[in-house]
Amino acid sequence: MKQLLLSLAAIAAMISASAQAQTDPAAEPDPGVMSDAYYQIWNDDVQKAIDERIEKYRKADAIVELTDVKPGTDVKVEQVSHEFIFGAHIFNFNQLGTTERNEKYKALYGTLFNSATIAFYWQRFELEPGKPRFKTEQRDTEEFWNNVENPKSQPHWRRPAADQVVEFCKSKGIRLHGHTIIWGNQKWQRPTWLWDYVSLQFPEEREILFKTAEARKTMSPEEIYKLAPHYFDTMNELYWNRIRMLAEHYNGTLDSWDVVNESATDYHGKAVTGDKVTKSKYGHIMPGDYTYNSFKIAQEVFPDSVKLNINDYANNQNYADQVNDLVAHGCKIDIVGSQMHLFNPKQTLDIAAGAEIQTPTKVLDTMKILASTGRPIHLSEITITAPNDDANGRAIQAIVARNLYRLWFSVPEMMGITWWNVVDDCGAPGEPTTSGLFTRNMEPKPSFYALNKLINEEWKTNFVQKADSETVTLKFRGFKGKYRATWTDKNGQTQSKEFTVK
Repeated sequence: MKQLLLSLAAIAAMISASAQAQTDPAAEPDPGVMSDAYYQIWNDDVQKAIDERIEKYRKADAIVELTDVKPGTDVKVEQVSHEFIFGAHIFNFNQLGTTERNEKYKALYGTLFNSATIAFYWQRFELEPGKPRFKTEQRDTEEFWNNVENPKSQPHWRRPAADQVVEFCKSKGIRLHGHTIIWGNQKWQRPTWLWDYVSLQFPEEREILFKTAEARKTMSPEEIYKLAPHYFDTMNELYWNRIRMLAEHYNGTLDSWDVVNESATDYHGKAVTGDKVTKSKYGHIMPGDYTYNSFKIAQEVFPDSVKLNINDYANNQNYADQVNDLVAHGCKIDIVGSQMHLFNPKQTLDIAAGAEIQTPTKVLDTMKILASTGRPIHLSEITITAPNDDANGRAIQAIVARNLYRLWFSVPEMMGITWWNVVDDCGAPGEPTTSGLFTRNMEPKPSFYALNKLINEEWKTNFVQKADSETVTLKFRGFKGKYRATWTDKNGQTQSKEFTVK
């Protein structure tokens, strides 16, 4: 009961945050922290164009008829959810050190965020071969994390067991997104056990691979494969079985998956080469045509209802060409993921000074390139770092976040935006410690208030219409999403009707 009360109190705090913003000196950022040069870039004409695109692309006309309404009563119309995705990753589930912090964190999902990106990085998801971390173990419990001295030293920091997070998100009625199934990155994705696990089965091939490490740098994929065909066939099958395992366990539970992450660097004009291996730019060997083969397997094993995403930081023509090439070869790619990380604090400081970084023109040009794929765009990972951990730094973060969110929201091909690290000092090693919407103690920063005001106030349509007869026609233009109309009927009973504006 105590935990439930904490949760309800946290949710109430989140919902009322914008109202409190008027009296909270930390909530409203000082516009004076930005230079005149910044405001010249984000000028009135730019803001007007953004507003016009939001009005055109994010709203729709609605006509809804209600009957059995008591004349003279108020008909209350509330938008209860967005069509647009406002997400965040949920990698710190139960890991913040106290129940109070954890409850505040969880309360964001379903209030500020209508989507959660769930961690499925192979290296930490399967710490031992054949033992995926679906189910909650003692080391995944809140009790464990509340008592561990140095959470960042734990191998599963930011990698909670998956099932508990999936069930939580389902209980909130929010969108579930899996990240990531296949990725060539050796540091964060490739299991540390993979080399020994496979190569020890083929000791002769293991020895050959040791001896040819330098020579392989100039070998062709065909030559490399011939050195150790049994090793590479077995390695490849482990990759493909990972896709099948996740599909079998979750079937259609998750709404979408990043099937392949950051593979554009390995695309060189041909999505299908027929090679058995890929000499990856990540510095090791990946399965041949791994992006193409991953999508072909995924579309066979996941239900058609599940959206299959490709995800990358490239945001260039090569990435768009890769997507178009894959689609031309029969790959089901539903959504194109785009990353934007202002990891370096100096970047946001330079933006405040008027540097041409993530300007409206540059952002729109980039989105135009990705839109050429004909697929919706998911801004799947964003980081906006406060350049300093003080009032000025936090104000800069909030102003940059507000303007970029408005710009991204106005892009017609954009289907969603996902904030990356929600809490300060909870990112991966090397990521900035001041990029959260909350402090490490779960205190809201101005950037939280800025986004909450946009998402839950400015971008929601709510109104009251007086009933002049027993039949009421609601005719309005509102933000796309689900709505609820509530009124009193002629017998004095409360009635309601839900409908969608799209």
